[in-house]
Amino acid sequence: MTTTAKKIQPRESRFHQLLQDQVRNELTASQQYLAVAVWFDNEDLPRLAAHFYRQSVEERNHAMMIVQYLMDNDIKVAIPSIEEVRNDFTETRELVALALEQEREVTQEIVTLAKAARDEGDYLGEQFLQWFLKEQVEEVSQMSTLLAVVDRSNGNLFDVENFLARESVGDEGSDPTAPPAAGGAL
Repeated sequence: MTTTAKKIQPRESRFHQLLQDQVRNELTASQQYLAVAVWFDNEDLPRLAAHFYRQSVEERNHAMMIVQYLMDNDIKVAIPSIEEVRNDFTETRELVALALEQEREVTQEIVTLAKAARDEGDYLGEQFLQWFLKEQVEEVSQMSTLLAVVDRSNGNLFDVENFLARESVGDEGSDPTAPPAAGGAL
């Protein structure tokens, strides 16, 4: 008796659609961080610029981790266009507060994804999201700390630059437990 391998077609689910939407959210976050980094670069604040350039790459990598997960599970992936990002800023606190709010929004999006996976009994999806949940705790904490440092600096941005240089915020290196990113993490 011969057997032939049949490709199992995964069912369409709300969770999978939310993952597709999250690819857009992560790519939009990447572009927003890029706009923030460029603003800091134009203001001759190299540590703040470098921090947000790294954040931009990190968000792009998150999108590509989701893309890889979808491909690994035979779910057709469509790379979306992104939402419009903000480029007009006036002061440092405004940018860091925007970044903190963005991280809080992403946290809620990831929680919604985890709930959808659990509600649908998608245990693989729920497990995949555990890393992202942990990551969001770190991201919100780092942005909260950075905003507190900006507030305590009373406008002396050299204090903020020194803090970033001394503490290496957001530059802990690669996480070996992170999911693989399509095309490789940058």
